[in-house]
Amino acid sequence: MRSLILLLFLVGFIPAISSYAGSGSNFALNETDTTSNAIYTAFDLRDRETFVQITNQDSSNQTVHVQIYNVANLCNENDFFDLLTPNDTHVYNLRDILTNDGSPSGVVLPEDAYGIIFIAAVPQGDVSILFSPIFGNFRIIDNSGYEYRSNAQSFLTGLRIRLGSNNATTFNFNSENGVILSDVFGIALNTGQNGSFFSIEANLDDVLSTFIGLDVDIVDNNEVLFSCRDVIFSCIDENSPLQEELLENANNLSMGGSTSASVARFEYGINNAIPHSKGGELLCPGNIIPEGIVSLNLEVVGMFTSGFAGYVGLNNGNGRASMDAIISPNIFDFMQR
Repeated sequence: MRSLILLLFLVGFIPAISSYAGSGSNFALNETDTTSNAIYTAFDLRDRETFVQITNQDSSNQTVHVQIYNVANLCNENDFFDLLTPNDTHVYNLRDILTNDGSPSGVVLPEDAYGIIFIAAVPQGDVSILFSPIFGNFRIIDNSGYEYRSNAQSFLTGLRIRLGSNNATTFNFNSENGVILSDVFGIALNTGQNGSFFSIEANLDDVLSTFIGLDVDIVDNNEVLFSCRDVIFSCIDENSPLQEELLENANNLSMGGSTSASVARFEYGINNAIPHSKGGELLCPGNIIPEGIVSLNLEVVGMFTSGFAGYVGLNNGNGRASMDAIISPNIFDFMQR
């Protein structure tokens, strides 16, 4: 019932794995090192630096729409447009965001900003973005000496409406090389057309309708399953005045299921063995397993949620770290049940 759908890009601690699963269907995962019409990453400036690299692999100019959502400021959106020339690569420093020609972008983030970056290719005239010209990666460098790196996850509009039977997302973890801390970023997507076929933009600041509820389990190396708790992923933190209303919405949602979650966050730690690097909430409080698999089982989705994906980072609090990209099955798989 709980089928595996897993995509890991690891640096350091765990061997890289790429796989796909389906129920008699050809459901290949979206590779993050190939082009797409939009990509999304996490960013963090809380005693950290973040750099996002984007490449236009097309033979013509490509305008991109960059949307930055700051969780610490009620998921407030900051955005700008940029122009990439043919086969062009540009790096955005989130401390000093300049456009590709070196001009100020007009976006200045607070020192403690963190959240989500969504970058979409903008159609040229009436030409649809069908052949996916952009791809990218990002780096989060912590002041204590470790660094997270990952390819940016990609978004192909057509995959949003493919149906199947998968409703679980998993990732593995361990404490090798002194791992003691974790960061699990969850991105609930709300994307839609902006006037042109295959032209998309994110609308993540509507947190009351853009969320995903998950039942968390941990499986140890002896294949023993430990039931954890229900959690909500949304562009929200503990200081948001929308926290209680969001939980009420999720718990009372009649379409597609419900959840008994009592916590909603953009980020979590894994468990007490590998807690959150910023002292935040855990996916599985009270659990002390240092190595195993986290299973995130889909329970409920917000009205305007079009997908979910995320990143899991492990670090030793000093000079070693890894970051993996995790991708969920299509949320419409669950809603068809």
